Amino acid sequence: MIAHTVLFRPRPDLTTQDVDDLITAFQQALRDINEIRRASIGRRIRIGRDYEHLMAQDFPFAAILEFDDTAALRRYLEHPSHAAIGARVFASAEAILVYDYEMGHGAEGLTTIAAQS
Repeated sequence: MIAHTVLFRPRPDLTTQDVDDLITAFQQALRDINEIRRASIGRRIRIGRDYEHLMAQDFPFAAILEFDDTAALRRYLEHPSHAAIGARVFASAEAILVYDYEMGHGAEGLTTIAAQS
C-alpha cells in the first residue's frame, strides 16, 4: 500500500470562500479518482507529551490518501481532479510537506526498515 501524506499549515489570511473552495475541490477528487482506496483528513491534536514540543514546525492538518501501488498513485497524480486539488492546497498553504510512503501492515512494515540497513 502507498500512503500519499500531506502535512500543511493554512495561510492565516484564507477567507471562508477559500476554505469552501478547497473542501469542494477535495470532495470532487474523492468522487472522481477511483484509485483512492481510503482518504483520511484531520486536525493535529496535542495530548501533553514531550515529543509535541520537539517539532521544528507545526503542521495543524494532515491528509493521508492510500493507494494499492505506485501505478495507482501515478494515475491519481495525473488525473485532472488532482491538478485542481493540488493547486488549491498549494495556494492555501503557508507551509506544506508532501511525501509518499510504501507501507506494510503491522510487523510487515518493519521489513521496509530492515531493507534500508
